[in-house]
Amino acid sequence: MFSNKRYARSFSATLLGIIVMYLFGCITPKKGPRRAYANAEKLKPFDAIIVPGVPFNNGNWDSVMKSRVLWSYILYKNGYAKNIIYSGAAVYSPYKEAVIMGLYAQQLGIPEKHIFYDTQARHSTENVYYSYLVAKQHGFKTLALATDPFQSFLLRRFTRKRFASRIYHLPFVTDSLAQYNHLNPHINPEPAKVDSFVSITEKESLWTRIRGTMGKDIQWSHYKNGKLAPL
Repeated sequence: MFSNKRYARSFSATLLGIIVMYLFGCITPKKGPRRAYANAEKLKPFDAIIVPGVPFNNGNWDSVMKSRVLWSYILYKNGYAKNIIYSGAAVYSPYKEAVIMGLYAQQLGIPEKHIFYDTQARHSTENVYYSYLVAKQHGFKTLALATDPFQSFLLRRFTRKRFASRIYHLPFVTDSLAQYNHLNPHINPEPAKVDSFVSITEKESLWTRIRGTMGKDIQWSHYKNGKLAPL
């Protein structure tokens, strides 16, 4: 049907986004993220925040990864988080997304001892799931998701439904983020590189990836009432 492979990939990505938004109830962030911080001020510092991964391409972070890492740095610097859990496998590029973000975070000044990793997640729902397991393993009791407002809203129903301990949401505050946009550290990405890499687009069909985005690859039947136990 498509003679141009690049167009086909672009079309598939757009279609995936449309379907996911539909399946998640066409959720859009109608209210500013500042509202999320009313309770956060009372609860901080969280034991850890979850930062979902972004593909690392062309040897440099893109604007999305930069925003997520900078936001985690801002939250850590301002006492909202004791620790950071960066999440993401090598999904679309041969670099573990979590490790790449951790390398940038260290260059920004977050101590390595306060950085934790999930390198299994391939989808946004799995970012939360595997990071929750990391939090449980390390005895963290309070947890928040720190990402852009749109992804935060897409995952809100999932975080409420599947986890016995509440996962708070700390989405970007744009003007706060803009104050740090001048920061642009450099890293050596080799520690994050994996051998014999095969992109998920070559291993799985579009429909399989959509199911993964919905959390269908997780064995929820292993958990009582399909929900992970409290932290």
